[in-house]
Amino acid sequence: MKEALVSQGPQVEIVDTPIPSLPSPDHILIKVVVTGTNPKDWKVPYFFEQDNRTNQGDDIAGIVHSVGSNVFEFKPGDRVAAFHEMRTPHGSFAEYAIAWQHTTFHVPKNTSFEEAAALPLAAMTAALGLYNKLNLPQPWSPDVSKDKVTDIPLLIYGASSAVGIYGLQFALRSNIHPLICVAGSSKDYVAQFLDPSKGDVVVDYRDGPEATVEGIKKALNGRELKHVLDAVSIDESIDNISKVLSTDGGHVTLVLSREKVELVEGQKNSLTMVADVHGNHKDFGYVYFRYMARGLAEGWFKPQRVEVVPGGLGGLQKALGDLKNGRASGVKYVVRLDETAGLVKGDR
Repeated sequence: MKEALVSQGPQVEIVDTPIPSLPSPDHILIKVVVTGTNPKDWKVPYFFEQDNRTNQGDDIAGIVHSVGSNVFEFKPGDRVAAFHEMRTPHGSFAEYAIAWQHTTFHVPKNTSFEEAAALPLAAMTAALGLYNKLNLPQPWSPDVSKDKVTDIPLLIYGASSAVGIYGLQFALRSNIHPLICVAGSSKDYVAQFLDPSKGDVVVDYRDGPEATVEGIKKALNGRELKHVLDAVSIDESIDNISKVLSTDGGHVTLVLSREKVELVEGQKNSLTMVADVHGNHKDFGYVYFRYMARGLAEGWFKPQRVEVVPGGLGGLQKALGDLKNGRASGVKYVVRLDETAGLVKGDR
């Protein structure tokens, strides 16, 4: 089969490798139809020397090829999406990929493979950030009512990013308002999800740090801000957040690791690690991936906008380069495997 290996640059090399065997009874072998991409795909080779020139893909959308003996929800032929375990072999930048059954979910008929490939890593990061780190009321919590707003101001910084747009939708499902969303060129896309009558607002960071801070304060309207999902986790976002976050236990969760986070006394931060669903939070991953599938089927959970990069795996280097250079705004780059040059006829 064809497999793409990513090294520093980013540079991508397409090689021929054997179709993998199932490593355990709880694994699933998936014929990849579409793979998603993430910023970590070009970053990891810089962070870990041993991960240079490896298959970095983690967002799988495709068809079940075979299942381990312990797998009970899936069978060959099923349309699925899955979150591959990061930094392990047999990722999604290949014709066939491996995933654990608890991070695999059915793709509803109303969802394309392209849309499904935009979900796993980013959507799970958002769910973990809101409910595991910030401890906000989960959609099925007794504290959540369809008829009464859960009056908890929530700031989502980088709301048009993949993590941000999914965090926004989960927050809506928990009826959390006001939602204060910081975005830029894709602010109109974000605004489509919001309800201004409940205090929801988009703040444009392109107006500058001072205007961003003032916009957040205006939206708070005197309320304390105790919950922030920082989906970009850069110096500017953290600095701005520190100026509006409550000093009485205000909590910001980041999606990127940083050596030092400069906050004010009384404010706290945490790091949301999506890899936790392959570790201490397997049950969380199991439940929320299935909840996403239900949301897709019912229409209240929508995939991020996608852009198909031409050329299959041959277009992967351009996609990762564009991610590195910040060219993706409000879209997820995805790759169709059947567009890869040199596939053996009948393999797909």
